[in-house]
Amino acid sequence: MQFEDFDFFSSEARVADGGTPAASAGRLQYLLDNTPSIIYCTVPSGDFKMTFVSNNALNVLGYHPDEMVADPNFWFDHIHPDDAPGIFSSLAQIFVEGARAYEYRFRVRDGSYLWMHDSLRLVRDEHGVPFEVIGSLTDITERKRMEAMLQARGEEQQLLISKLQEAHDQLLQAEKMASIGQLAAGIAHEINNPIGFVNSNMSSLQAYVGTLFDVIGQYEAAMRQPADAAALAARVASVRERADLAYLQADMVDLVNESMDGLKRVRDIVQALKDFSHVGETDWQIASLHAGLDSTLNIVSNELKYKARIEKQYGELPQINCLASQLNQVFMNLLVNAGQAISGEGVISIRTGHADGWVWVEIGDTGAGIAPEHLHRIFEPFFTTKAVGSGTGLGLSLSYGIVNKHGGRIEVASEVGRGTRFTVHLPVAPPAARAAP
Repeated sequence: MQFEDFDFFSSEARVADGGTPAASAGRLQYLLDNTPSIIYCTVPSGDFKMTFVSNNALNVLGYHPDEMVADPNFWFDHIHPDDAPGIFSSLAQIFVEGARAYEYRFRVRDGSYLWMHDSLRLVRDEHGVPFEVIGSLTDITERKRMEAMLQARGEEQQLLISKLQEAHDQLLQAEKMASIGQLAAGIAHEINNPIGFVNSNMSSLQAYVGTLFDVIGQYEAAMRQPADAAALAARVASVRERADLAYLQADMVDLVNESMDGLKRVRDIVQALKDFSHVGETDWQIASLHAGLDSTLNIVSNELKYKARIEKQYGELPQINCLASQLNQVFMNLLVNAGQAISGEGVISIRTGHADGWVWVEIGDTGAGIAPEHLHRIFEPFFTTKAVGSGTGLGLSLSYGIVNKHGGRIEVASEVGRGTRFTVHLPVAPPAARAAP
């Protein structure tokens, strides 16, 4: 089969071009010379020696087609050394697949390399025997340059995203520290009260113990002196009366009971802090939201008890898979905000319930409420309606992110002068927890 066996010059082509074979051939040559792709043919064996190269190779590569055809190793010798092994190892597949495509660097006349897209197709004769390989080479250097630039920009964006995430984490940590700082004085006060009267009770008990030892000493001295039973009884009664042992006995019982109660209060506060933070528990876990709410209430007790009455209406809640310490942070933010919204005395209500695989926690207050024009912005980072120095504007943003991480949502309803209700909806089994290893 020869190249001219293909009827390039059909009657339709002659008519379209003016009717003469010569004109059609000239038109075809013009197209080959000016197409963006270099058209070439090679033998289908051995070193794939080129047998034909279109004239536009001179414009693209700087080589004349004749010198490319004359050198049997021209194609292999001009492929970049790093790209050649991958091509050579798979080139034989063209006889199985009938076509192959490669992208590689090709050395041009000035010694530089251009990225080329090479599309090869095997042509067989009428007997199915490989006849030749036809290929087209297209300069994709600009595309590769753009890809490299996009990759570099992508890496820069990933670095920027990483830095933004780090900054975000630092802001969230700053908000947590601000919350802790805000509550530290109240927690210290809650601990100092019982510690104060325990310390006072210990001083009294120390004095009482001294008195008791003195009484014991006088008893022992009386027993060493010879006396009849009546005299000894009278002396013991005198010692007992001077020491007022009846009062000591009653007061010591009260002091010990008060001290035990005070130490229990300190222990409960420390346990509440531990439950609130879930020390050592950073993974998804099955936890009780009611336990989290109660421990959080213990932490913010001093912040709320002088301005609000807490009304709890707990429903039946299943335990859920969650990041417990983070949800406690949400509850703390909402409770503290509720307390700050109340200027005099008010009520903070906490309601819970569940349905259809979801649980909800509603925290409402009878405070000042939120103006309608601010409602759509309350979850924005740094947005706050509080006075300067009274808030970071990150509490609700942090809470929104935590709830969103759990696959949940926060709803808010507010009326100026009547109060606000935040409702946190959480799935019992969050997708993030199911996907976690």
